Amino acid sequence: MLLEAVAATWQDLTTMSARGAKVSRLARLLTEVDPAEAGIVVSWLSGELTQRQIGVGWASLRDLPPPAPCAALRVLDVESALTAIRTSIGAGSQARRRALLGTLFAAATEIEQSFLRRLLIGDLRQGALTGVMTDAVARAAGVPLADVRRAWMLSGDLAAVAVAGLRDGIASLAAFQLRVGRPVGPMLAQSAADVSEALIRLGGEAAFEWKLDGVRAQVHIQGDQVAIFTRSLDDITARLPEVVEAAHSFDTRDLVADGEVIALRQDGRPHPFQVTASRLGARSGPASNVAGVALHTFIFDVLHLDGKDLLDKPASDRRAALESVVAVDDRVPRLVTSDAAAAQAFLADALRHGHEGVVAKSLTAPYQAGRRGAGWLKVKPVHTLDLIVLAVEWGSGRRRGTLSNIHVGARDDVNGGFVMLGKTFKGMTDEMLTWQTERFLSLADGPTDGRVVRLRPEQVVEIAFDGVQRSSRYPGGVTLRFARVVRYRKDKRAEEADTIDAVQALYILARGSPGRSMGVQEGDRAPGRTEAG
Repeated sequence: MLLEAVAATWQDLTTMSARGAKVSRLARLLTEVDPAEAGIVVSWLSGELTQRQIGVGWASLRDLPPPAPCAALRVLDVESALTAIRTSIGAGSQARRRALLGTLFAAATEIEQSFLRRLLIGDLRQGALTGVMTDAVARAAGVPLADVRRAWMLSGDLAAVAVAGLRDGIASLAAFQLRVGRPVGPMLAQSAADVSEALIRLGGEAAFEWKLDGVRAQVHIQGDQVAIFTRSLDDITARLPEVVEAAHSFDTRDLVADGEVIALRQDGRPHPFQVTASRLGARSGPASNVAGVALHTFIFDVLHLDGKDLLDKPASDRRAALESVVAVDDRVPRLVTSDAAAAQAFLADALRHGHEGVVAKSLTAPYQAGRRGAGWLKVKPVHTLDLIVLAVEWGSGRRRGTLSNIHVGARDDVNGGFVMLGKTFKGMTDEMLTWQTERFLSLADGPTDGRVVRLRPEQVVEIAFDGVQRSSRYPGGVTLRFARVVRYRKDKRAEEADTIDAVQALYILARGSPGRSMGVQEGDRAPGRTEAG
């Protein structure tokens, strides 16, 4: 396949806002690609090089040759050139890389050069990358989307899943299984307004566990080897020697477990999240402990134990496996109950100990890797959503010279794009203002000298709010009351943000139950939903 076909697809995607249209366009390309090229094309159009990093940045792309007059580059030719650049090391390697890069770009047409430049700096700007690509792979291969998602989450390699699915169909996807030492996408929780709602949605009885404001950690044990991965599947083993030590105390040498790592004070209460995050930023072990702070590991689920995969087992079975190998001090506090009053008391106890709230879990649900499953419901006294920053305004007064008031929106899985929910400048510290000014200038999608700077929809922000109210001002028909910034989520991608459907569901739920803690106000009749962002 010519690179031009891939570049043309990318260009088409940048003009589309609807998710369905993007999926259809990608699927059409994938049905035409040669099997030997499928993995490469899927990686590229998911925004990644197969080589991950090749040592080429902005500076290397400043002075490039003029574009070729006609298309001749093939996908495999480009892949070979990128590999040659990646493997060019040692004396004189910079000059060799520059020469190889120049030769590659000299053979590329104008559209191909644009695509390659964006790909190399990680800036394709075509909307949700892997999420849309997963749908496209399923459609092109003619296999169920759920099977593609599962294979991807278990393997961590969408390109390999695509190659297998396109070549051999659904039967090949069963070969992608959990493997100790290879991280899988973590299961995520939906939200519930309170413990009573959580019990109703989970069938009347549930396990309630403390919700810790730490860092998600997936622990893999294989013999004497321990590996620890973040929710974004990054290997952070070298940074967490005390977590490795804790893992060695588990009564097994074949385990994949899900848990949380958190910095605790001497009295057992948690340090602020920034302390935990700072410890994970340290790359050289115990000597790098921030102010002598150590991390504690709390395990709450088991995905694999002693040669057996437990993903599809009910939560009660996985809990039994957990209790058989992990001591009580290394497990998240837990209560199984059908009594709302008991659950509320358990929540209050978690809050008294300084934690965020609780997670209510079904006793029968499987572990839905990489999904925000209905079997887990988080309950927190302060309502929060993970939203996308769509635009930002230059500040005035004390905030003059900084990008301050942010425009936030939710994902629209039905129509594609993002739906604006409102603006806020509350909750921002001086340090946060400095960081976000630099960050948002790098995400600017147009002029930056006006009052409002439009952004590429990539930055996830956690927003706390007191309620959802109807609004005729915003296209989703709802807005957030007293919205304020909690933190920027550097560990989340845009496709992991909350949806407009979820926000509207919170409004409907609270409106139907006046006694709930979420405040709701009526306003003008809202217009139909439109795209924004």
